[in-house]
Amino acid sequence: MNQLLDRAQQLFPYTQRIRRDLHRFPELGFQEHRTSGVIARELENLGLEVTTGIAETGVVAQIESRHPEPVLMMRFDMDALPVVEETNAEYASQNPGVMHACGHDGHVAIGLTVAHLLKEMRNELNGTVRLIFQPAEEGLDGARRMIAEGALGETTPKFALGAHVWNEKPVGWLGVTPGPMMAAAEIFEVEITGRGGHGALPNLAIDPVNAAAQIVVALNAIVARNVSPLQSAVVSVTSIRGGETFNVIPPKMRLQGTIRTFEPEVRSIVLERFEQIVNGVAASAGCEANIDLKSLTPAVVNDAGVAQQVMNSARMILPDSTILSDFRTMGSEDMAFFLNEVPGCYIFVGSANPAKKLDAPHHHPKFDFDEAALTLAAALLTGAAVDLLS
Repeated sequence: MNQLLDRAQQLFPYTQRIRRDLHRFPELGFQEHRTSGVIARELENLGLEVTTGIAETGVVAQIESRHPEPVLMMRFDMDALPVVEETNAEYASQNPGVMHACGHDGHVAIGLTVAHLLKEMRNELNGTVRLIFQPAEEGLDGARRMIAEGALGETTPKFALGAHVWNEKPVGWLGVTPGPMMAAAEIFEVEITGRGGHGALPNLAIDPVNAAAQIVVALNAIVARNVSPLQSAVVSVTSIRGGETFNVIPPKMRLQGTIRTFEPEVRSIVLERFEQIVNGVAASAGCEANIDLKSLTPAVVNDAGVAQQVMNSARMILPDSTILSDFRTMGSEDMAFFLNEVPGCYIFVGSANPAKKLDAPHHHPKFDFDEAALTLAAALLTGAAVDLLS
């Protein structure tokens, strides 16, 4: 195992080539046809049996040993975002308006590198590793569709692993947190209906603009006054639309935004108060409110035992790394659906390098990361898989 990082570093030219090729040709959720073709080709070249077309573009392969069970699954997402790239990198996107602005190109490269490493180490495996390459992580329900279409296989995995390059932290940093570590996410759209009229005669109208403004202010009090200071939640109104000109009160306004929580009891409180405030404030202004609230993902919750094993593996394989065991973020991830089915651990791998100007945030047009993080992630995931199956 102490040679695992050295071997991962030897494979770095391969890892980098795959990552940069995918970065040049990003594809949106459920459109990852070229990407899945690259994945299938590389896995078949390793002699693995590959299944394609799960949830349209998903790919699954297994690395088997003399012991078919237990099964450990690893998940790697592969979709890009509708972002115009501004990195000016030599490997910048050649698909206009589409960019790997979150690092999923790196995740695929990590997964294929892990496949190489585990294939070489299959005699050390005491079980089976199922590699799941998932489409449509960015809010399109890719994980849930893969599960529904059989990606977990006939034998439910005993463990699950996944990783995300993380540009909030530098290369060499790891986030391995037992319990909730990424938030549950809801999105909402609220339509507020009043009665339009002349801007100079507001007494003859029922103003939805005024109602919308009061609702936004009132929603900001939910976290401050209904959630314990020792717990966390976010309610963000991110879009307000309505009206066309300066002297007309519009008949309708629309609000959009997101709600993020960790604990189910906090989620319940926030959603209840959200509906009470929207409906109550709208009614007090003489308007009607229609709420469309959609759940995107539950919280990502790491199993404490699996997380501890990953930390133990990290100390052995990456002894120079800094490991934080209480890092959490209000970002969401549909890895949550896999972890609802299989106890596991989702790992953050620091990927920023300010000295190289590789520290733009995720989903930013200038997002890029230090590719050294790919080697660290591949070595850690491989070693953790071997350890868990042992």
